[in-house]
Amino acid sequence: MTPSTLLLLATGVSADAFAVALGKGLQLRRQVLARALLIGLLFGLAQALMPLAGYLLGSTFADRIAAYDHWVAFALLAAVGGKMLWEALRPSADDEPAGEVSVRELLVLALATSIDALAVGVSFAFLEIDVWVAVLVIGLTTFVLSVAAVLLGHRVGTRFQRPAEVVGGLVLILIGAQIVVQHLGLL
Repeated sequence: MTPSTLLLLATGVSADAFAVALGKGLQLRRQVLARALLIGLLFGLAQALMPLAGYLLGSTFADRIAAYDHWVAFALLAAVGGKMLWEALRPSADDEPAGEVSVRELLVLALATSIDALAVGVSFAFLEIDVWVAVLVIGLTTFVLSVAAVLLGHRVGTRFQRPAEVVGGLVLILIGAQIVVQHLGLL
């Protein structure tokens, strides 16, 4: 996987965290920078650890499905991307801010926004990728985007939440398609 593709993948995986952080930024009234850094740290760690767990899980059965691993990687990335698109485009009743956020709530949100990264990590087992570099890039990208989202959300609101989720979903689907096309020698 090229560095630019990895960065796009990290950005796509980070889209859910970005969207949630943007919403949380809208809610914050005080200690915005401290909360932004905490949100970035928790979301970044969760987004880094879940692909690692997925990779370890996927590595246990990678040799058994080597003949069609590119399709597995595509299916996982397309499913995650499709889910992100579905959630971004469906009407939602919980778009209103609800007040300050607790650390417990942030931990739950960090876990919830990183579940998709587990499936992405499984796909790593079928790709030529340095998992440690990928985990580091995903974690740092999520940290930076989450901190920026909280600060942006505090300033302008959740106007960009849905577009961020749409772009993230499309990026993951396109990366999955690129994996299949390259594996089949069509590119």
